[in-house]
Amino acid sequence: MFELIAWISLGLAFVSAAVIVIDEVRHPQKMGVMNIVWPATALYFSVFAVWAYFVKGRGMARDAVQGMEHEEGQSPTWAQTALAGSHCGAGCVLADVVTEFVVFGVGLTLFGKELYASYLWDFVAAWLIGVAFQYFAIKPMRDLTVAGGIWAAVKADTLSILTFQIGMYGWMAVVFFKLFPGPHLHPNDAGYWLMMQIAMVCGFVTALPVNWLLVKIGWKEAMG
Repeated sequence: MFELIAWISLGLAFVSAAVIVIDEVRHPQKMGVMNIVWPATALYFSVFAVWAYFVKGRGMARDAVQGMEHEEGQSPTWAQTALAGSHCGAGCVLADVVTEFVVFGVGLTLFGKELYASYLWDFVAAWLIGVAFQYFAIKPMRDLTVAGGIWAAVKADTLSILTFQIGMYGWMAVVFFKLFPGPHLHPNDAGYWLMMQIAMVCGFVTALPVNWLLVKIGWKEAMG
């Protein structure tokens, strides 16, 4: 039953991502990186990401009427905060898909446990991808140099990634030590990815306060 629920959840997530991609082909996002962020978000928020996309994302398309701009120092809305958090979330989910299979396939461990090796390499990959996403979001909007764009991206995403990983790692520790202490779930189990979906949602929630602050002080661009 657990595996069936996991496959249903994964199936809904894949369909949700496909729905968004199909619509983006017709209505590309004004900020190019969001064409990746939206479907990546659907891999863990599933049908809720589809709802958010058609409520907010469609209005951010190139062919949409643009709304009001956010002014630095002004308190961001919950939607702007969530959109800011979606960048590091997308970086994390894409990093996890790759690194989890690599860690499992190669048999990497840290301090004798596969979980800790996953923690390390997930963070490294998520940080690199998250910074890249922020770079392509910030640089064109601010007309920065390459070096300036990289530094702005590092400032924008490092704290966001750290707080996102707190929630994600916390849940996966519960899964590893409490829910499935032996045998452990592995990336070749559908149930593992169901637990990762929940972990990503937890990370998204723990990163929200920092993303609100980053948007407010102007380190992250407000969208929506």
